[in-house]
Amino acid sequence: MMGAAALARALAVRDLTDPAQGPHAVQRVLGAAANALIAAWSCPAIVERASPIVSIADNYDRLGYPPDGAARDARYTRYVSETHLLRTQTSALVPPLLRRLAAAPPRDALLVCPGVVYRRDAIDRLHVGEPHQVDLWRVRRGAPLGVRELAEMIATVARAIVPGLTVTVAQSAHPYTREGRQIDVRIRGEWIEIGECGLAAPEVLRDAGLPTDASGLAMGLGLDRLVMIAKGLDDIRLLRAADPRIAAQMLDLAPWRPVSRHPPVRRDLSVAVAAEATAEALGDRVREALGDRAADVEAVELLSETPAAALPPAARERLGISAGQKNVLLRLVLRALDRNLTAPEANALRDAVYAAIHQGSARERASGAPPLPPPAGGDARPRRAARTERPAPARGFHHP
Repeated sequence: MMGAAALARALAVRDLTDPAQGPHAVQRVLGAAANALIAAWSCPAIVERASPIVSIADNYDRLGYPPDGAARDARYTRYVSETHLLRTQTSALVPPLLRRLAAAPPRDALLVCPGVVYRRDAIDRLHVGEPHQVDLWRVRRGAPLGVRELAEMIATVARAIVPGLTVTVAQSAHPYTREGRQIDVRIRGEWIEIGECGLAAPEVLRDAGLPTDASGLAMGLGLDRLVMIAKGLDDIRLLRAADPRIAAQMLDLAPWRPVSRHPPVRRDLSVAVAAEATAEALGDRVREALGDRAADVEAVELLSETPAAALPPAARERLGISAGQKNVLLRLVLRALDRNLTAPEANALRDAVYAAIHQGSARERASGAPPLPPPAGGDARPRRAARTERPAPARGFHHP
């Protein structure tokens, strides 16, 4: 479960989709997609915003996730209690909205569910722990919506948010859709996923209490990725940068005008971690340990992994590594967006990251300070995850 301090930090993250929290380019992409569908369908829009803390039932159960699905694993999900979590997808807003609509079902409506979602994810220039998404669902009574209407929805949104780019659509399964699709666009010779969609699963609509003549289309878009494509950004941290030269450019979708880039500082770490530790879990620990300073970390690159048994005795002793652990070599790439980092700052960040992830009994600092103590309680044993394998989690809409 999340601690109180970590939960408070997560809830304090600004929602860039919300005009009440100030204007941002994310809102431009969101508006372009929603307005295009409203115009195409001539139907009203219902915008849903709610607390990021949602029930496990709305985030998983009512969307058709199996009870033992990998997406529920604590390595990917931030649980706050036995019954609630920080939403991992804006799709979690849909079941409670459908239940309210069941009292007076609309003939035709676009459901717009935007906001911040919370993931345990790796740290690099394309991923953050609190990305922005939107779920766009059409709910209609009467003639059932089908794959033809789904194709029209994809084409309408693509013209609005990625005009002029080549779009491809491939089959992709989601727990709460049928005829699922993945939407990719071609950027500088590479295919980039921008969203997923499908026909709303009938059981999701029925379980919410909607009448039998109601059908739906469901689409999820990753808004951060779309802004980066529109503006030509190569670092997702720019979306939240406080530097006025950067922040002023994050109010619209005009092409990015690079400002002076500060040089990166690299620090390599050799640490002992649990054998089943993943890049996502390590990235999440780094974010929690650094708090506001996590924005100074451009990437945490995993260079190599070696089981404890395969290490020479001297290396095992140096790390204080135990059976059931592995040695991971990480490269910490540090680059503040608004200034040059000094060597003491970089060393302090390196030491904080080391303290957060190293689980061996032997510990040290880069800054030359006294050796770090062992983990709380003096127990250097690895913390075990719930699984020993790393299955690909079926999250529903991936929302890149």
